[in-house]
Amino acid sequence: MSFDFAKIIARDDTASVKQDGRAGYFGTSDILPLWVADMDFSAPEAVINALTQRAEHPVYGYSFYPESMYDALISWLKSRHGWTVERDWIVMAPGVVTSLFASVMAFTEQGDGVIVQPPVYAPFFSAVTTNQRHLIENPLMLVDDVYYIDFEHLERCAADGAKMLIFCSPHNPVGRVWSKAELEQLLAITRRYDITILSDEIHADLIYPDLKHTENPTENYIGEQHTTLAMLASKSDKIITAVAPSKTFNIPGLGLSAMIVPNPAQRTALKKVFDSLHLSNTNPFSIAAFEAAYRGGEAWLDALLIYLRDNRDFVSNYLKNNIPSIRLIQPQGTYLLWLDCRDLKMTDLQLEAFFVKEAKVGLNLGKSFGKGGSGFMRLNIASPRSVIAEALNRIATTLNAR
Repeated sequence: MSFDFAKIIARDDTASVKQDGRAGYFGTSDILPLWVADMDFSAPEAVINALTQRAEHPVYGYSFYPESMYDALISWLKSRHGWTVERDWIVMAPGVVTSLFASVMAFTEQGDGVIVQPPVYAPFFSAVTTNQRHLIENPLMLVDDVYYIDFEHLERCAADGAKMLIFCSPHNPVGRVWSKAELEQLLAITRRYDITILSDEIHADLIYPDLKHTENPTENYIGEQHTTLAMLASKSDKIITAVAPSKTFNIPGLGLSAMIVPNPAQRTALKKVFDSLHLSNTNPFSIAAFEAAYRGGEAWLDALLIYLRDNRDFVSNYLKNNIPSIRLIQPQGTYLLWLDCRDLKMTDLQLEAFFVKEAKVGLNLGKSFGKGGSGFMRLNIASPRSVIAEALNRIATTLNAR
């Protein structure tokens, strides 16, 4: 099957946050938007067909989660990740960010310590602070352009009374796919201190492919393998895993995700929080898209990963040849690139002004991801390559004209 990821799809006037919301975010609409973490590609045909079919039924009433939807998720996790999940473990949620907040409310008390590992997605911080929990930061270490977990410092954080760790795997924004050895070391620490882990694995399907998935056997790239943290767990471990088709199949606007919670007591606590917020209902379109994506989107995803890998390599080569003062932190997963702009010798305010006001390219400021983000920018490459090329050309031309 062929998929046209090079096609430009106009998203203006669709209430798109990325496109129509850029003026509110950047102060101008005169920019090329490569910030919000959704894709500029058409969703899989299976999803479009399912939504069309559901829309043709003229009644859009209250809906429940059908068993076929749970079966689709269970089959996907088994076939794609080798993870056997029981039906009773699944708790549906209106999105992974909502799951972050609900988990903090369910598994900690006010004043409890919660560990996050910056630079990381901003809601990790707000899920802790807005719920009056104590934020404990365990910053990642950047060594020779590769990020690592500082396990010695993590042990100190755990010993300082932390009750929970919000873990990002694969990591947004630095693109790390954590190795099995790293995950086992993480688990060893959390076991010693009886810490609950919320593992956000929303990017788990977006791992750059290895040779067997490519169309060119001469390429010399070996892909990484995502390891589901819960697959390494013992029965005593307290691990909640957040998963969703939203990033994988470009349907985040439909707002439906799942939490895998093997521990019955934790499931009860989590459902109690959701029920208290009246978050138990969903809409029929989310259900249709969720199931259709997991049942019929695999060929689309495999093709997408090749296109994203080639986009990543295009950016890498372009920076090396044309903008050596900006270095790519080589990602192993996600479609979000972490750009090291520190050699530009700009403050964060100057960086923001350079990209938005001068180069007319809308990226995420690294500082918004917390400690370690200063001097970096996040670039979303889930767009046609021609769009990525235009953005890079704007940046290079603007720098050369300075």
